[in-house]
Amino acid sequence: MKFSPSRQRLYYLLRQSSIDLAAAALCIAQDEYPALDIDAYLMTLDAMAAEVQERLPVEPYPLKVLQTINRYLYEDLGFTGNTQHYYDPRNSFLNDVLDRRTGIPITLSLIYLEIARRIGFPMEGINFPGHFLICPNRNDMSLYVDPFYQGELLFEQDCRNRIHQVFGHPVELKPEFFRVVSPQKYLVRLLTNLKQIYLNNTQLDKCLGISEQILLVDPECYSELRDRGILYYHVGRWPEARQDLQEYLAFNPSPEHIPLVQKLLGQLSEYS
Repeated sequence: MKFSPSRQRLYYLLRQSSIDLAAAALCIAQDEYPALDIDAYLMTLDAMAAEVQERLPVEPYPLKVLQTINRYLYEDLGFTGNTQHYYDPRNSFLNDVLDRRTGIPITLSLIYLEIARRIGFPMEGINFPGHFLICPNRNDMSLYVDPFYQGELLFEQDCRNRIHQVFGHPVELKPEFFRVVSPQKYLVRLLTNLKQIYLNNTQLDKCLGISEQILLVDPECYSELRDRGILYYHVGRWPEARQDLQEYLAFNPSPEHIPLVQKLLGQLSEYS
Protein backbone atom coordinates (compact mmCIF):
# COMPACT_ATOMS: atom_id res chain seq x y z
CA MET A 1 0.00 0.00 0.00
CA LYS A 2 1.32 3.44 -0.93
CA PHE A 3 1.23 5.89 1.98
CA SER A 4 0.78 9.66 1.93
CA PRO A 5 3.78 11.66 3.25
CA SER A 6 2.10 12.08 6.64
CA ARG A 7 1.47 8.35 6.94
CA GLN A 8 4.97 7.54 5.75
CA ARG A 9 6.36 9.66 8.58
CA LEU A 10 3.94 8.10 11.07
CA TYR A 11 4.98 4.63 9.89
CA TYR A 12 8.62 5.55 10.45
CA LEU A 13 7.96 7.02 13.92
CA LEU A 14 6.08 3.92 15.03
CA ARG A 15 9.11 1.78 14.33
CA GLN A 16 11.50 3.70 16.54
CA SER A 17 12.55 2.30 19.91
CA SER A 18 11.08 5.38 21.59
CA ILE A 19 8.00 6.82 19.90
CA ASP A 20 7.73 10.61 19.73
CA LEU A 21 4.07 10.96 20.69
CA ALA A 22 3.78 14.63 19.74
CA ALA A 23 5.29 14.05 16.30
CA ALA A 24 3.02 11.04 15.77
CA ALA A 25 -0.07 13.03 16.81
CA LEU A 26 0.91 15.80 14.40
CA CYS A 27 1.29 13.24 11.59
CA ILE A 28 -2.28 12.20 12.33
CA ALA A 29 -3.35 15.84 12.13
CA GLN A 30 -1.46 16.29 8.86
CA ASP A 31 -3.88 13.88 7.23
CA GLU A 32 -6.52 16.56 7.85
CA TYR A 33 -4.18 19.51 7.24
CA PRO A 34 -1.73 18.52 4.48
CA ALA A 35 0.17 21.83 4.72
CA LEU A 36 0.74 21.47 8.47
CA ASP A 37 4.35 22.14 9.50
CA ILE A 38 5.05 19.38 12.01
CA ASP A 39 8.49 20.63 12.97
CA ALA A 40 7.16 24.14 13.69
CA TYR A 41 4.68 22.74 16.24
CA LEU A 42 7.39 20.60 17.83
CA MET A 43 9.44 23.79 18.21
CA THR A 44 6.40 25.40 19.86
CA LEU A 45 6.41 22.63 22.46
CA ASP A 46 10.15 23.10 22.92
CA ALA A 47 9.64 26.82 23.56
CA MET A 48 6.81 26.16 26.02
CA ALA A 49 8.98 23.71 27.96
CA ALA A 50 11.81 26.24 28.04
CA GLU A 51 9.41 28.78 29.57
CA VAL A 52 8.43 26.29 32.26
CA GLN A 53 12.07 25.40 32.90
CA GLU A 54 12.86 29.04 33.64
CA ARG A 55 10.01 29.22 36.16
CA LEU A 56 10.91 26.10 38.14
CA PRO A 57 11.89 26.69 41.76
CA VAL A 58 15.42 26.06 42.97
CA GLU A 59 14.23 22.90 44.72
CA PRO A 60 12.07 21.21 42.06
CA TYR A 61 9.99 18.97 44.30
CA PRO A 62 7.31 17.04 42.34
CA LEU A 63 4.35 19.05 43.62
CA LYS A 64 6.14 22.30 42.88
CA VAL A 65 6.93 21.12 39.35
CA LEU A 66 3.27 20.26 38.74
CA GLN A 67 2.14 23.59 40.18
CA THR A 68 4.58 25.41 37.91
CA ILE A 69 3.30 23.60 34.81
CA ASN A 70 -0.29 24.28 35.88
CA ARG A 71 0.28 28.01 36.38
CA TYR A 72 1.97 28.30 33.00
CA LEU A 73 -0.57 26.30 30.98
CA TYR A 74 -3.81 27.34 32.63
CA GLU A 75 -3.18 30.77 34.14
CA ASP A 76 -0.58 32.28 31.81
CA LEU A 77 -1.59 30.68 28.50
CA GLY A 78 -5.26 30.07 29.27
CA PHE A 79 -5.53 26.43 28.21
CA THR A 80 -8.89 24.93 29.11
CA GLY A 81 -11.00 21.86 28.54
CA ASN A 82 -13.53 22.39 25.76
CA THR A 83 -16.72 21.67 27.67
CA GLN A 84 -18.97 23.63 25.28
CA HIS A 85 -17.92 21.86 22.08
CA TYR A 86 -16.44 18.62 23.38
CA TYR A 87 -17.12 16.69 20.16
CA ASP A 88 -15.58 19.23 17.81
CA PRO A 89 -13.03 17.17 15.82
CA ARG A 90 -10.51 19.99 16.18
CA ASN A 91 -10.16 18.97 19.83
CA SER A 92 -8.41 15.81 18.64
CA PHE A 93 -5.79 17.51 16.46
CA LEU A 94 -2.71 18.60 18.39
CA ASN A 95 -2.03 21.62 16.16
CA ASP A 96 -5.57 22.91 16.72
CA VAL A 97 -5.33 22.39 20.46
CA LEU A 98 -2.06 24.33 20.60
CA ASP A 99 -3.48 27.12 18.44
CA ARG A 100 -6.87 27.39 20.11
CA ARG A 101 -5.69 26.47 23.62
CA THR A 102 -8.62 24.16 24.20
CA GLY A 103 -9.14 20.46 23.73
CA ILE A 104 -10.24 17.17 25.26
CA PRO A 105 -8.52 15.16 28.01
CA ILE A 106 -6.29 13.09 25.75
CA THR A 107 -4.89 16.00 23.72
CA LEU A 108 -4.45 18.32 26.70
CA SER A 109 -2.72 15.41 28.44
CA LEU A 110 -0.37 15.09 25.49
CA ILE A 111 0.73 18.72 25.77
CA TYR A 112 1.26 18.28 29.51
CA LEU A 113 3.25 15.07 28.98
CA GLU A 114 5.44 16.66 26.32
CA ILE A 115 6.30 19.66 28.49
CA ALA A 116 7.03 17.41 31.47
CA ARG A 117 9.29 15.18 29.39
CA ARG A 118 11.24 18.13 28.03
CA ILE A 119 11.97 19.51 31.52
CA GLY A 120 13.19 16.14 32.79
CA PHE A 121 10.05 15.27 34.79
CA PRO A 122 8.71 12.18 32.99
CA MET A 123 5.01 11.44 33.27
CA GLU A 124 2.79 8.71 31.85
CA GLY A 125 -0.69 8.41 30.41
CA ILE A 126 -3.25 6.44 32.42
CA ASN A 127 -5.94 4.47 30.60
CA PHE A 128 -8.68 5.71 32.93
CA PRO A 129 -12.10 4.84 31.50
CA GLY A 130 -13.99 7.69 29.89
CA HIS A 131 -11.52 10.36 30.96
CA PHE A 132 -7.79 10.34 30.26
CA LEU A 133 -5.44 11.09 33.17
CA ILE A 134 -1.67 11.29 33.62
CA CYS A 135 0.69 10.70 36.53
CA PRO A 136 4.34 11.25 37.45
CA ASN A 137 6.58 8.31 36.58
CA ARG A 138 7.63 7.77 40.18
CA ASN A 139 7.20 4.79 42.49
CA ASP A 140 6.93 7.00 45.57
CA MET A 141 3.81 8.85 44.41
CA SER A 142 0.18 7.80 43.86
CA LEU A 143 -0.92 11.11 42.45
CA TYR A 144 -2.83 11.76 39.23
CA VAL A 145 -3.26 14.88 37.15
CA ASP A 146 -6.35 15.85 35.17
CA PRO A 147 -5.20 18.21 32.39
CA PHE A 148 -8.80 18.74 31.24
CA TYR A 149 -9.69 20.40 34.55
CA GLN A 150 -6.86 22.88 34.93
CA GLY A 151 -4.32 20.24 35.95
CA GLU A 152 -6.29 19.26 39.05
CA LEU A 153 -4.31 16.93 41.32
CA LEU A 154 -6.19 13.74 42.22
CA PHE A 155 -5.77 11.01 44.79
CA GLU A 156 -7.61 7.68 44.67
CA GLN A 157 -10.80 9.01 46.28
CA ASP A 158 -10.78 11.90 43.82
CA CYS A 159 -10.51 9.41 40.96
CA ARG A 160 -13.53 7.57 42.32
CA ASN A 161 -15.46 10.84 42.29
CA ARG A 162 -14.24 11.67 38.78
CA ILE A 163 -15.39 8.36 37.29
CA HIS A 164 -18.75 8.83 39.05
CA GLN A 165 -18.94 12.25 37.38
CA VAL A 166 -18.10 10.79 33.95
CA PHE A 167 -20.60 7.90 34.01
CA GLY A 168 -23.28 9.45 36.21
CA HIS A 169 -23.26 6.62 38.77
CA PRO A 170 -20.78 5.02 41.20
CA VAL A 171 -18.24 2.71 39.54
CA GLU A 172 -15.93 0.35 41.41
CA LEU A 173 -12.30 1.30 40.89
CA LYS A 174 -10.27 -1.51 39.37
CA PRO A 175 -6.47 -1.83 39.06
CA GLU A 176 -6.71 -1.84 35.26
CA PHE A 177 -8.15 1.69 35.39
CA PHE A 178 -4.71 2.92 36.43
CA ARG A 179 -2.56 1.01 33.97
CA VAL A 180 0.00 3.01 32.08
CA VAL A 181 -0.90 3.24 28.41
CA SER A 182 1.74 2.48 25.77
CA PRO A 183 2.43 5.06 23.04
CA GLN A 184 0.64 2.85 20.49
CA LYS A 185 -2.42 2.49 22.73
CA TYR A 186 -2.35 6.23 23.36
CA LEU A 187 -2.54 6.93 19.64
CA VAL A 188 -5.24 4.30 19.11
CA ARG A 189 -7.37 5.90 21.83
CA LEU A 190 -6.85 9.34 20.27
CA LEU A 191 -7.84 8.02 16.84
CA THR A 192 -10.79 6.02 18.17
CA ASN A 193 -12.23 9.19 19.74
CA LEU A 194 -11.93 10.97 16.41
CA LYS A 195 -13.40 8.05 14.48
CA GLN A 196 -16.46 8.03 16.74
CA ILE A 197 -17.00 11.75 16.15
CA TYR A 198 -16.92 11.27 12.39
CA LEU A 199 -19.15 8.21 12.63
CA ASN A 200 -21.73 10.15 14.64
CA ASN A 201 -21.67 12.83 11.93
CA THR A 202 -21.95 10.15 9.19
CA GLN A 203 -18.69 11.39 7.63
CA LEU A 204 -17.78 7.95 6.34
CA ASP A 205 -14.83 8.99 4.17
CA LYS A 206 -13.16 10.71 7.13
CA CYS A 207 -14.08 7.79 9.36
CA LEU A 208 -12.41 5.43 6.89
CA GLY A 209 -9.23 7.52 6.88
CA ILE A 210 -9.07 7.30 10.68
CA SER A 211 -9.69 3.54 10.56
CA GLU A 212 -6.76 3.18 8.17
CA GLN A 213 -4.55 5.12 10.57
CA ILE A 214 -5.61 2.95 13.52
CA LEU A 215 -4.49 -0.13 11.61
CA LEU A 216 -1.24 1.61 10.73
CA VAL A 217 -0.62 2.14 14.45
CA ASP A 218 -1.86 -1.31 15.51
CA PRO A 219 -1.96 -3.81 12.62
CA GLU A 220 -3.24 -6.54 14.97
CA CYS A 221 -6.39 -4.65 15.95
CA TYR A 222 -8.72 -7.14 14.27
CA SER A 223 -11.91 -5.45 15.41
CA GLU A 224 -10.67 -2.41 13.49
CA LEU A 225 -10.01 -4.60 10.45
CA ARG A 226 -13.69 -5.57 10.60
CA ASP A 227 -14.76 -1.94 10.95
CA ARG A 228 -12.59 -0.86 8.05
CA GLY A 229 -14.08 -3.61 5.90
CA ILE A 230 -17.59 -2.42 6.76
CA LEU A 231 -16.62 1.17 5.95
CA TYR A 232 -15.11 0.10 2.63
CA TYR A 233 -18.40 -1.66 1.90
CA HIS A 234 -20.49 1.43 2.65
CA VAL A 235 -18.37 3.73 0.47
CA GLY A 236 -18.45 1.28 -2.45
CA ARG A 237 -14.84 0.06 -2.30
CA TRP A 238 -15.87 -3.55 -2.59
CA PRO A 239 -12.57 -5.33 -3.37
CA GLU A 240 -10.98 -3.75 -0.26
CA ALA A 241 -14.10 -4.57 1.78
CA ARG A 242 -13.98 -8.21 0.72
CA GLN A 243 -10.29 -8.51 1.55
CA ASP A 244 -10.67 -7.01 5.02
CA LEU A 245 -13.77 -8.99 5.94
CA GLN A 246 -12.32 -12.29 4.74
CA GLU A 247 -9.11 -11.62 6.63
CA TYR A 248 -11.12 -10.76 9.73
CA LEU A 249 -12.96 -14.09 9.63
CA ALA A 250 -9.64 -15.89 9.31
CA PHE A 251 -8.65 -14.60 12.75
CA ASN A 252 -11.48 -16.43 14.56
CA PRO A 253 -13.51 -13.40 15.64
CA SER A 254 -16.01 -13.41 18.47
CA PRO A 255 -19.15 -15.32 17.41
CA GLU A 256 -21.58 -12.39 17.67
CA HIS A 257 -19.92 -10.55 14.78
CA ILE A 258 -19.66 -13.47 12.35
CA PRO A 259 -23.26 -13.35 10.96
CA LEU A 260 -22.99 -9.67 9.94
CA VAL A 261 -19.61 -10.17 8.27
CA GLN A 262 -20.84 -13.27 6.42
CA LYS A 263 -23.94 -11.37 5.30
CA LEU A 264 -21.84 -8.54 3.90
CA LEU A 265 -19.53 -10.98 2.13
CA GLY A 266 -22.59 -12.66 0.61
CA GLN A 267 -23.80 -9.31 -0.72
CA LEU A 268 -20.31 -8.52 -2.01
CA SER A 269 -20.30 -11.75 -4.02
CA GLU A 270 -23.20 -10.33 -6.03
CA TYR A 271 -20.98 -7.43 -7.18
CA SER A 272 -18.11 -9.59 -8.43
